[in-house]
Amino acid sequence: MSGGVVSQRQEGTPQGGPLSPLLSNILLNELDRELERRGHRFVRYADDANIYVRSPRAGERVLASVERFLIQRLKLTVNRSKSQVARAWKCDYLGYGMSWHQQPRLRVATMSLGRLRVRLAELLRRARGHKMANTIERINPVLRGWAGYFKLSQSKRPLEELDGWIRHKLRCAIWRQWKRPSTRARNLMRLGLSEERACKSAYNGRGPWWNSGAPHMNQALPKKLWDRLGLVSILDTINRLSRIT
Repeated sequence: MSGGVVSQRQEGTPQGGPLSPLLSNILLNELDRELERRGHRFVRYADDANIYVRSPRAGERVLASVERFLIQRLKLTVNRSKSQVARAWKCDYLGYGMSWHQQPRLRVATMSLGRLRVRLAELLRRARGHKMANTIERINPVLRGWAGYFKLSQSKRPLEELDGWIRHKLRCAIWRQWKRPSTRARNLMRLGLSEERACKSAYNGRGPWWNSGAPHMNQALPKKLWDRLGLVSILDTINRLSRIT
């Protein structure tokens, strides 16, 4: 796509296809052997690689020598804007990050969390006016696939916060669907709130986002209710997958 117009490629491979990583592995196998010969610890997936050394000074030296090897031996161009010397916990890799502890723990990279939020927000915007069962059915494959990819994450708090944010967004959609204060009061009572509290909450004059995160909506639509509706919990899914593996 160039400027929104489909045009024929003259070079390169299709993005997302299996040919690109295959050719990368064939070409960069020589880089792997060179790094092994030098005794470096490294990890590589297609053209994305991290090399681990003991100091920033060693990192600068290795970066320069590897760049020379790629340019002179393999005739490749190095993207310096994406190449850096940094602490391991400051470098995300394939969507994962690493904690700074002496015994590092894998975590989901901040950028990966942000991308999921953007994607879910778009799906939920398109689902306005639809039944909640249909909305859940729409986002569940995304949540299930994302949790499957990040099942190695050992940091649970961001996942718990993400689950809470998703439920918050869904409660916000429901609050908007109820529209009138009288409808909101009636539905809150149907979901177990007292008449006094339901009326006070429905007529408080606050916006949808505030109300969807307030105690009255958390009590009316708790996590166990979303579980019964079939909403995938990212944290619960990763915990289950961790026990299986």
